[in-house]
Amino acid sequence: MRALKTGSWLLLIAALFAFTYANPDPIAVHIWPGLIWETKAPALVIGALMIGFLPTWLVARATQWRQSRRIASLESTRAAQALAVTNALAQETQAAARTEAQP
Repeated sequence: MRALKTGSWLLLIAALFAFTYANPDPIAVHIWPGLIWETKAPALVIGALMIGFLPTWLVARATQWRQSRRIASLESTRAAQALAVTNALAQETQAAARTEAQP
């Protein structure tokens, strides 16, 4: 799976380099009347990709963080329950041993 991910990133980087090499001329972006931004097409495309990628990445990281907190909470609850069961069994064993020892 890691090889597929690495290959995809390499393919994307190669495509961006090819696009950059093929489009060296500056372009004019008309933001609104009277405001023109001159930039190169690759910078515009890479910026748009990053703007589109950032919200998705943030949502994925937040979901991963939330799930790891939930798993940790469930694991601590499970450990506490196991300890409670172990303590209850030990107390029952001690109580049974006391009743057997009494005449």
